[in-house]
This record gives sequence, structure tokens and C-alpha cells, in this order.
Amino acid sequence: MTRTVRRLAVLASLGVLVGAFALACGGEGADSEAGVQLAEPANRAALAELRGDIIADGSSTVYPITAAAAEEFRLYARRVRASVGIAGTGGGFKKFCASATDISNASRPISTSEVEACKAKNIEFIELPVAYDGLAVVVSPRNTFVECLTTAELKKMWQPEAQGEITNWKQIRDSFPDRPLKLFGPGTDSGTFDFFTLAINGKEKASRGDFQASEDDNTLVQGVTGDEAALGYFSYAYYIQNPGKLKLVGVDRGDGACRVPTVANIADQTYQPLSRPLFVYVRKDAAARPEVKEFVIFMLSKSFTPAIQTGEVGYVPLSDLLYEAATKRVTAGTAGTLWPKGPETGATLDRYLQ
Repeated sequence: MTRTVRRLAVLASLGVLVGAFALACGGEGADSEAGVQLAEPANRAALAELRGDIIADGSSTVYPITAAAAEEFRLYARRVRASVGIAGTGGGFKKFCASATDISNASRPISTSEVEACKAKNIEFIELPVAYDGLAVVVSPRNTFVECLTTAELKKMWQPEAQGEITNWKQIRDSFPDRPLKLFGPGTDSGTFDFFTLAINGKEKASRGDFQASEDDNTLVQGVTGDEAALGYFSYAYYIQNPGKLKLVGVDRGDGACRVPTVANIADQTYQPLSRPLFVYVRKDAAARPEVKEFVIFMLSKSFTPAIQTGEVGYVPLSDLLYEAATKRVTAGTAGTLWPKGPETGATLDRYLQ
């Protein structure tokens, strides 16, 4: 495993750090070992002349990708400092639309209300897909009675009407034991919360409120691990980073097939409705600054993206064509979203190729 992949893994396992994490590192260049080839940037000399600060914030899911890219970029652009914070997707967009950040990490597309908030502040943005992800539904390894749940059963657990009413596993299925149902999930500023509620309950943010919520995915991991009657959900990447601590629960979308997330079925979109693309959003005026523009191009290039392709950290890379299409959006300064109605389930990224 290369340093970059190790860094991705460490950052994913760290989860949510309070405040911005200032990235700084040394070294002579991007190292590579068997299985991962990181290309040297063709404009290495030009990168060495860059200077300035880059501020990113937003999704805890996208954080490890952006933070690792910032570390690798600093190997070539030593006078550029990037800070990456975790305010959740919604919290990140609030800062972004107030011009407090240059880049917003997002585990869902920007919503129509967030588009309007940016428009009110004359903020134009460039939307860039960076990877695929899946949501993992998990229980403790000590849980011996749950192997698979239907999307209807998940809805029965998580819909707003369940609050104070669905409190026992036996209410979900007669064959389940008479045990209290304890639920863990992301906070309401999380794009993962938004996507899960849309995919399972049919409407963003439509959820029972009596569950243990946290923006820190590691808090959720610990909560589920410590109670055999608990169930939670979060990014597949955090499941990968906690080997032996969690048990995946399969999801049956109604066709009788029980699927757990894997790199393969997230990539081919067969893990539905809980597969999704991940994004970064760049303020158009910030992208006019050389250090920001070159960082984002680097993040989409073969000087970095092969680190995602190992599958070691649970993120799934885009195709070369999609990374090329995203790079063209940066170089052309193509502003706006290709998700005019906001987040969707079961959607592909083919729209970026048209």
C-alpha cells in the first residue's frame, strides 16, 4: 500500500476531526509500490512556483479524499497550504455560499435551496464528481439474528412515523428477538443523512428523530459495535476502515436479492438504492486562482486518482472519461449543476459526458 493509500485509510479511520485540519508534509515526491502507479505531474516545475492558501470544508465522507489529495499536492507545490474541515455536506455549503471556503466537499449533489443561497450571494460554482460510494447498513458482529433487511423494513425503522412507536426488533419481523431497537446515524447536516432518507423514506430529511446522531462516523462505529441490538448506517469506506468491528447487513430492494456493498457492485450500480456519487464544488472565482485551479486538476488526474482505485479504503473511482470530463469543466470554468432537482437515487454520471 502506498503512502497515499495509507493516508486515505488513516484519514477515513480518523473520521471527523473538530475544526480544520491543516495539512503539511515533506518528502521528495509521490512514492508508489506494487499495484498503484501515481504519475508525476507534467507541470511539476510550474507547481513549484505556486503559493497561497486553499480552504475546503463539508462532507466527512469526501474529507479523506480531499485531504489526501492536498497532502500529495503539497509534495509538488510546497508553498500552497490547504486546510480541510468537516462541517457535513449541508454545513459545508452554508460556508461555501458565504464565500468562507474555496471548495465544498459533498456526499450528494447541491440542493435547489443551496443553489438559491449561493445565487443570492452571487456565488458561481463548478461541480465535479470525484468518486462513487455506497452506504453500509451495519450491526455488531455479535448480532446473530440480522443478515438481510428489505428496503420496506428499513423504512419501517427509520420513517418519521416510527418515532416512539417502532422500538423493538420484533416489530420489524416476527422472527426477530424481543430486543430494544437502537439506531445510530449521521446528523442532519450530513449529506449521508440526506441521501439515506431520500433512498429509504422517499424524501430528504424525512426521518425519525429519536436515534443517536453524530457527524463523527467513528462515534457511530463505536455505538454500533458496542451494542448487539444496535443498527446504523454510514459510508462503506468507514466499514472498510473498521475490520472485524462491524457486520454488514444485506439490503433487498424488493427483487428478492440480498446485496451487501462491495467495490464491484457500487461501481456497476447494482447496489441500489444505496449507491451514490461523491462531489467537490469549487467557487468559480476561487478556481481563477492558480493554486486552486491546479489543485483541483491534480485531484482529478492520474497523479492522484489511482490511489482511489486500490479499493483499500472503500471508495470507487470514476472512469477515465469521467475524470477527463470533470477536468474540462474546471479548465473551461463551466459553472452550475447538472442535478437541477437536487439529489436523485439510482442516477448515473453519464450526464457529464454529454
